[in-house]
Amino acid sequence: MSGNESYDRVAAAGLDTTHGAILYLEEITVSFDGFRALNKLSLDISVGELRCIIGPNGAGKTTMMDVITGKTRPTSGTAYFGQTMDLSRMTEYQIAHAGIGRKFQRPTIFEQHTVFENLELAMKTDKRVRPTLFARLDSEQRGKIDEILKLIRLNGSEARLAGLLSHGQKQWLEIGMLLMQEPQLILLDEPVAGMSDAETARTAELLNELRGKHSIMVVEHDMAFVTEIAQQGVVTVLHEGSVLAQGTMAQVQSDERVIEVYLGR
Repeated sequence: MSGNESYDRVAAAGLDTTHGAILYLEEITVSFDGFRALNKLSLDISVGELRCIIGPNGAGKTTMMDVITGKTRPTSGTAYFGQTMDLSRMTEYQIAHAGIGRKFQRPTIFEQHTVFENLELAMKTDKRVRPTLFARLDSEQRGKIDEILKLIRLNGSEARLAGLLSHGQKQWLEIGMLLMQEPQLILLDEPVAGMSDAETARTAELLNELRGKHSIMVVEHDMAFVTEIAQQGVVTVLHEGSVLAQGTMAQVQSDERVIEVYLGR
């Protein structure tokens, strides 16, 4: 999918993105008992962009994701999805329904169900009891699941119980479940934590394939992985709740402030 096609999908979903950003945070501050987890944080993510967020523990990365998904309310500042949706006024459910999907570090899948059933359960359909009980997948829905199975490298494993998958495969399955929801923006929290080198490499391939089809924010500590998926895109470094530096991976790695507080020599 081209950048224009991705932009058109966002417009069709009712998001006014005339400024080119699907996510826009301006001077977001979050205080917990006097401690500022976020301190006037400002950033924006373009439609179809894959943005990597790095920084030391306690930099505010998780709190930022909590604000975007409605789990935490900002003390001050503005957060917009597109240009018309004020995230600070929406519930977690409304935000998820609007097209923001989040994957936490630990995979949350239905381990007693098959891979296929996990994707089927995640499908963006009527979740009321009666329609779910009597649902029969049509060819388009089956095609969608087959497409996702290939994308997440689990085609051929659709009948396998999810609980029997390797750690990396469980992570891919959860990404697949997110994709079944057809999100416009995907937030991934340390997607390769605990993975083998081979699984990490395949995850990088997967995210590079999703580039342009979805807007993606990846929070990660594995610098080799970040380098692989950042390419010439923007990497944002958070420190003490605000943006310390921003640029290509090469620019960030050579920034003296980033070296001092995070990367080391």
